[in-house]
Amino acid sequence: MSERQYASHVGMSRGAIQKAKTSGRLVLHADGSIDARASDARRASMTDPSKQRRDGVEAKLKPVPDAALSAVGDTLRESGIAPSPAGGGTTFLQAKTANEVLKAQERRLRLQRMKGEVIDRARATALVFRLAREERDAWANWPARIAALMAAELGLEAHAMQKVLETHVRAHLADLAEVATDFR
Repeated sequence: MSERQYASHVGMSRGAIQKAKTSGRLVLHADGSIDARASDARRASMTDPSKQRRDGVEAKLKPVPDAALSAVGDTLRESGIAPSPAGGGTTFLQAKTANEVLKAQERRLRLQRMKGEVIDRARATALVFRLAREERDAWANWPARIAALMAAELGLEAHAMQKVLETHVRAHLADLAEVATDFR
């Protein structure tokens, strides 16, 4: 076949056929004409699946692990895109879309980190834990500091006042500890 005939055969422009010819994607006869059947097969094997035309014949693709398909579906759902119905399989275009969505999310996170909008989870957890411990210790030490002043104002014994305050503060701290464990 000539370039013009082959272009008509595959539904491409003559310029695209010339590019394919120079890149070695076409099989040529000794006289320079195009071997249509062999060229079709070579082009199909060298073309990105997302760019292949589907003329009723599905190309054989390698099986994809279920975990990867699940991840694609999760990413698409998080982005508000409905994945294929169950049993329908995931298309290459959907997987490519999910990959682009993940890249965009990663870039957004990187930018937020650079701007200081995202904090390190381990550092934040350590800081909250330290602040909570300091608050607990301040409350645990409060009865010893305030008992003498309160006892003098009320005309009571300082030691007895400290014991009563410690009992109530410890009971309150124990209640707070129970609330904190409910959130874990």
